[in-house]
Amino acid sequence: MTNARKCGTLFTSMLLISAFTFGGGFVIVSLMKKKLVDELHWLEEEEMLDMTALAQSAPGPIAVNAAILAGRRIAGLPGMLCAVAGTLIPPIGIIGAISLIYAQFAANEWVKAALNGMSCGVAAVISDVVYGLGSKVVASRDGVRIALMVIAFMLTFFFKVNVIFIILGAIAVGVARIFLAGKEGAR
Repeated sequence: MTNARKCGTLFTSMLLISAFTFGGGFVIVSLMKKKLVDELHWLEEEEMLDMTALAQSAPGPIAVNAAILAGRRIAGLPGMLCAVAGTLIPPIGIIGAISLIYAQFAANEWVKAALNGMSCGVAAVISDVVYGLGSKVVASRDGVRIALMVIAFMLTFFFKVNVIFIILGAIAVGVARIFLAGKEGAR
């Protein structure tokens, strides 16, 4: 497939995912995984997992960060620009339209009911992502990765530790493992 066709497919895929997804970046990332890994086979599952971790830890919206990483990996700079444009156009258009009629929109009982219903679907999609990512960590049978996942969950859920500190700690553990593996290989 030519780079131009990849860019077109990236743009339309991200546009559709972004336009019909409610619930934030993790929902979009899970749908990106289904499209780019499972359907198109442009990325490996491990790559998408790494991109998700990077997208979450970088400043800015996770959906845009993931689009940047995936688009660049798939089709270079043009792919990155197409993926980002496809990701940004729907929310900018929708928020722009909503801002014009916000007072009437926020008070509408039908809108409130629809948003409440969508929140259940969003929770299900996020649960699916968590299960999928957690299963991969457990399947790796890597004690350090499994312990890191459990500790990160406990720090977040029980102790309300800021996610920034958890991510920085996880990065430190990953870097230390590489450093220690290099030291052991030199022996």
